[in-house]
Amino acid sequence: MSGSLERLASGCILAGFAGTKTPPWLERELDDGLGGVVLFARNVEEPEQLRRLTASLRVSAATVVAIDEEGGDVTRLEASRGSSLPGPLALGTIDDVALTEQLARALADELRAAGITLNLAPVADINVNPLNPVIGVRSFGSDPALVARHVAAFVTGLQSGGVAACAKHFPGHGATDVDSHLGLPVVSATREELLGVELAPFRAAIAAGTRAIMSAHLVVPAVDDVPATLSRALLTGLLRDELGFTGAIVTDALEMKAVSATVGMAEGAVQALLAGADALCLGHDIDEGHVARVRAAIVAAVREGRLDENRVAEAAARVAVSHVPAAEDRGSDTPPFAELGLAAARRALVVSGTVDDGRPLLLVDLEGTTSVAAGRPSHDLASILGQLRADVVTIRATEAGVDQALAAVRASPGRRPVVVVRDVDRHPWQRDAASAILAAGTSGVVVDVGYPARVTLTPNGLITTFGSGRASLTAAAELLLGSP
Repeated sequence: MSGSLERLASGCILAGFAGTKTPPWLERELDDGLGGVVLFARNVEEPEQLRRLTASLRVSAATVVAIDEEGGDVTRLEASRGSSLPGPLALGTIDDVALTEQLARALADELRAAGITLNLAPVADINVNPLNPVIGVRSFGSDPALVARHVAAFVTGLQSGGVAACAKHFPGHGATDVDSHLGLPVVSATREELLGVELAPFRAAIAAGTRAIMSAHLVVPAVDDVPATLSRALLTGLLRDELGFTGAIVTDALEMKAVSATVGMAEGAVQALLAGADALCLGHDIDEGHVARVRAAIVAAVREGRLDENRVAEAAARVAVSHVPAAEDRGSDTPPFAELGLAAARRALVVSGTVDDGRPLLLVDLEGTTSVAAGRPSHDLASILGQLRADVVTIRATEAGVDQALAAVRASPGRRPVVVVRDVDRHPWQRDAASAILAAGTSGVVVDVGYPARVTLTPNGLITTFGSGRASLTAAAELLLGSP
């Protein structure tokens, strides 16, 4: 690659890649001015490997090394074992902003030690739709004021710990019932509702000094008829001009179907820059060909007169200062990360009835789906109970396997049934299955690890964890075993 325009275009791109070492094509791109990278679980093996990787990626102080580390269900640093932190909904349930800030500061210590310079968190969406397939427990809650104060606390904690924050997904993904990884969501809010409700957490993030804000691939017909990522009315008119945000606007991943299956990734990149976005995120399943095509599309748009070169230069400059360049570890007086997280997860649990009667357990895990953002977890309540040396027999049942689970419960009268459910409102078969299993056993317990059910379940005991991160499930397991 040669030429200043090509280098400017590269400076707008944050690219994902496969593997736990820097591939040769990415080394070349970084040397030629690539804005930075986005890391996923596939890039993380263990702490020392990650430190070596990020050191090789940071070719200059301008190179962004970003990751999605929300805590709870969505973790990349701890994908192989589950997050040490409870997720946002658990923290919103506790509603202690000092705790949220402290945990975010502790997370910043971990990220900074790993060489991460930009965390694509916190989630600033208000989850007003219980059927939301992609936000749910990733949100701090459904109340705008509560979400706003915890978003501000999380931003403050991260950035005081030396890692830049990126509030997402502007202008708010919480009211949708479509996952933008898979389709194009539509938000039916009026402009007034958007300003008064969905945007409250983003205002709070801006007031707290967030370095970046991520756009969402969703349409708000009251404002524009194109996805927010591609909308000048939303990114420049609303976010820049009305809300006064001067930091970097990061797109959600452009390979997501809401963009790639409509205008296409390369054209989406051009339209995002025209709309006012700065960092073009190319996330999963990306290779050098995708990066080259996006860069070529930007260069062509400038040469054709569609896109002003000054806009590209402005975007690249914002990307370069969107993060906090890695520095020597400056130490911290924060208590141990895992210890803090587990203590918080214990505080978040909501418990009713009797959850420990001393009998061995028969665990029936009704396998609800996780979101694309979270990915398939490496842990579950059964594995954690096993680590705690519990006497437990586990059955994992899909909708088609409920009869076998019922038979197992009836054949095990000496064991206490524990039924794990996730997002029951989205998966009503779990409600019916749980009711049948509880009726077949004695003194059963339900552990709700997803977005709390609106439907009424009538177990002898109920534990609501507000997420399925390792810390939250460990706290639930302790209760089932009568400890700590």
